[in-house]
Amino acid sequence: MAKSIFVFALVLLSGCTTVVIDEYRRSDGELARGDSVVILGRRHSSEYETEPDLIDCVGRRLHNPKRGVTVIPEQHFVDAMYPWFEPRTAPMHLKSLDRLVDIPEVRERMETYGVKYIVWIDGSTETTASAGSIGCSIGTGGAGCFGFGTWDKESDYEASVWDFRDRELSGKLSADAKGTSYMPAIVVPIPLIARVQNNACKGMAAQLQQFLLPAQPAGGKSSSS
Repeated sequence: MAKSIFVFALVLLSGCTTVVIDEYRRSDGELARGDSVVILGRRHSSEYETEPDLIDCVGRRLHNPKRGVTVIPEQHFVDAMYPWFEPRTAPMHLKSLDRLVDIPEVRERMETYGVKYIVWIDGSTETTASAGSIGCSIGTGGAGCFGFGTWDKESDYEASVWDFRDRELSGKLSADAKGTSYMPAIVVPIPLIARVQNNACKGMAAQLQQFLLPAQPAGGKSSSS
């Protein structure tokens, strides 16, 4: 069992975002040739749903067959496994997954896709604060805007990594991203948008890749960060 925290700041022309990735690992990654990963979003809450575009972003960035990571697109998997992974029927806990795997049709379809890991991502991105104002007017000299506005966004996501074959929790990852967007306006408003959700996606996908792949032996090649 190991725990590590990775912190990095991303300063963009479009704003400033800070991303914190927290990892809890119970077992090492064991992806092998022919294995696949499914990235799914939790959508059981009545207050929010994990955004499909965040799930799609993590899946696209994680998918890298050359490095041994094959990701099945969420909607493709949900359609193929209908109705067992619909929001109302999807397994919420490992015990539910055990019961689901006892269904021969489910087990056969999962084996056909070579599913090794199911990654459940829960969370959302929200606007937490805003300030300032911008006013625009039209006069004899033309139209123009003046003012300054800011707004803060925060992304808070947690990924639970289930080992489908061993039917156990391999570990968890969390991504906490915060950023401030700016809108200065001198005649023309110029939005400087902090890509909070996108940077949370990048950080989580990068860490998931390290999480899922087998550890390299001592003396083996390693990629620089």
